[in-house]
Amino acid sequence: MAIATQSFPPSNRIVPGSFLLPTAQFPNHVTKNEHLASTNIHSIVSEWVAAFNNLLAGDHHYVTKIFAKEAYWRDLLCMSWDFRTVHGHDQITTYVEKVDTKDRIQDVGLFESPAHKLPQLVGFHNLHVIQAFLKVETRCGRGVGLVRLVPDSDEGDSWRAFTLFTTLEELKGYKESIQDRRPTGLDYVSDNATLNWKDHLLAQKSLESGHEPAVLILGAGQGGLTMAARLKQLRVETLVIDQNRRVGDNWRKRYRQLVQKFTPKDKLADWFEYYVGILELNVWTSASLDASEWNDEIRRWTVTVKQDIDGNPKFRKFHPRHIILATGHAGEPYLPPSIDPRDFKGDRLLHSTQFTEPKPNGRGKKVVVVGSSNSGHDVARDYANHGYDVTMVQRSSTLVHTSQTLIDVTMKGLYAEDGPPVDDADIINMSIPNPVAKTCQISATKDMMQRDRELLSGLHAAGFAVDGGIDGSGLSIKYLSRGGGYYIDVGASKLIAEGKIRVKQGSGVKSVKHHSLVLDDDSELEADEIVFATGFQNMRDTARSILGDDFASRVHG
Repeated sequence: MAIATQSFPPSNRIVPGSFLLPTAQFPNHVTKNEHLASTNIHSIVSEWVAAFNNLLAGDHHYVTKIFAKEAYWRDLLCMSWDFRTVHGHDQITTYVEKVDTKDRIQDVGLFESPAHKLPQLVGFHNLHVIQAFLKVETRCGRGVGLVRLVPDSDEGDSWRAFTLFTTLEELKGYKESIQDRRPTGLDYVSDNATLNWKDHLLAQKSLESGHEPAVLILGAGQGGLTMAARLKQLRVETLVIDQNRRVGDNWRKRYRQLVQKFTPKDKLADWFEYYVGILELNVWTSASLDASEWNDEIRRWTVTVKQDIDGNPKFRKFHPRHIILATGHAGEPYLPPSIDPRDFKGDRLLHSTQFTEPKPNGRGKKVVVVGSSNSGHDVARDYANHGYDVTMVQRSSTLVHTSQTLIDVTMKGLYAEDGPPVDDADIINMSIPNPVAKTCQISATKDMMQRDRELLSGLHAAGFAVDGGIDGSGLSIKYLSRGGGYYIDVGASKLIAEGKIRVKQGSGVKSVKHHSLVLDDDSELEADEIVFATGFQNMRDTARSILGDDFASRVHG
């Protein structure tokens, strides 16, 4: 049974901060299986690698010989100190030509083991490709790559790159503190024999005696802590600051019924805290950036960090070379500008970030939840399970999948118990340029919607508008493009299909009255409580509020 998707209002509309990814064109030929069976895979890849090394040495005419006309090259720090994706012969040629020969990749080679890194024939979307992991060496460091070769439709037996991925993994001369370079107890022995490991750790964390962090990280969530751990392995002095009282509060403080497939939110919050302790990361909580100024001449910041200690503010000045904003992919909570919370006289009006759980003894009270993505569904489900009369305002169509379908279709064979090591799975995943991933996801989404057809039919019958994502490309592309507009079902869809959560579809929000929400069509929904699960502003706004207008305008991305 086909699922009728609804596009009213359109799910791929431009919203502030969104970006609509293009859809890649794949090579338009199909390789015959008998041709693949007779292919000398290793020799084909070896010849391609040799030609690519010639290209890097300055023979730019090799671009058209070794890259398909539809080719993408995704490069992370190997050819420049930037993340770049170039597409087609002209862009690839320009990219190679503009980089000085000494700063380019110096050499590319093949792995001899393990088996999953060796050249091999694999399926990729509707193509048969030769896939191979690559060793990459630059003047400054070493990295890895991955290439997918397709037979040229015009020349038959020649194979050219459809996708090439190169990424820098280590800097020469800066070995990580692993294996025989790990610290030992003797590293804490100093001329002052009265100091032990704990004393050294406290001194390190307090940054007294003139110690300065080279890097200041704003935010102790997953991104900030991961970056701090990587820098520590490279022996780069780093300080992380976070406004929360405890590491992990960014998850710990979220609503109680936040359901996650793999790790409960409170366990994840506790793990972040353990992670800081186990890796001895320098994190100051209850701390914020009070002032910052960049000096172009000395290439350093002057920052003032404010930390609340037992209710008393303490100010410290530092001069880091780098500031990393790890404040999340989104900005501040967003409320529709027409809403003035002071106009509402019911029990409460709040954003979903302020919601923890329904009030006790609220059975029969009317709740309106504005928003139909993950948070909106979770909040509505929690209220419904507590006996409230719940209406969800769905302003535009929503992509819905079950978590198991997402795992079975998008992670199977890659992020799985029988898949490659996670580091290598990451390389395979990251090697797919976003426009190519979008094309792949269009067919995968059709499969997922077919698997979830019973769930989606129930939603459709209840008047809930579902879609297949932007141009039918599913959840991951919708996330990359908009950061929202989807729901991974953990129970709310069943309540909607059963009528236990009612849906008001297709209307925006106009205003609030004392005990109701007024929609764009001038209809009103009675409400004792209103929760706005309306997402967030752009992260650029957060950067602007922290660093100021002048500097934020210089930050690209």
